[in-house]
Amino acid sequence: MIVTKQLQKIYTTEEIETTALNGVDIEIQNGEFVAIMGPSGCGKSTLLNLLGLLDNPSGGELFFAGQEVSHFTERQRADIRKANIGFIFQSFNLIDELTVFENIELPLIYLKVPSNERRKRVEEMMNRMQIMHRRNHFPQQLSGGQQQRVAISRAVITKPKLILADEPTGNLDSKNGTEVMSLIEELNNTGTTVVMVTHSAHDAGFAHRIIQLFDGQVISEEKTPKSSNNNPVVH
Repeated sequence: MIVTKQLQKIYTTEEIETTALNGVDIEIQNGEFVAIMGPSGCGKSTLLNLLGLLDNPSGGELFFAGQEVSHFTERQRADIRKANIGFIFQSFNLIDELTVFENIELPLIYLKVPSNERRKRVEEMMNRMQIMHRRNHFPQQLSGGQQQRVAISRAVITKPKLILADEPTGNLDSKNGTEVMSLIEELNNTGTTVVMVTHSAHDAGFAHRIIQLFDGQVISEEKTPKSSNNNPVVH
């Protein structure tokens, strides 16, 4: 699904040039669950932003579903994102002025899904995530675990091929964190590709493979015990 070749990202100001990624080569297959780890400042979130087509690299090549996309315009990247990628963030990124139902519904509005179909899909998702009883609540009326369930619902409501998760349990206690990781694992088991940035060895254990970054470079890749029991679907 994703291939990078000598991927680079350099941030330049008037006073300094910072290399966030320096020649990253990775390959992520359809149906795989990959964790990206490394110390703060090593380039994990920068890499996730590039894989999610939120930004263009400074150099190298980036292939998404067989298409080289490194020089796409923002409009072209947005079209791919809307149809293929869901995002889960540490800070939830819910819209405070919208209810649970409306937050989950929003991506379907962007895709111009008819209202009857939107309502059906959102209600099915809320039942699946066990948040139907919160449908008319606002984000600030929810616990952290409930907010992350809403965020996951919003991320997967469009049935994306790829989920990108940036420290998805970072603001949660251990119980809610484990529940959220189980939900992400369940999504992966249904065929959704997952790439997750994490500092947590516990969370990384849910993945098939762990990629370690340091100073903007891949320094190691290792399979986890889970990989032998749940091989990714390769197309």
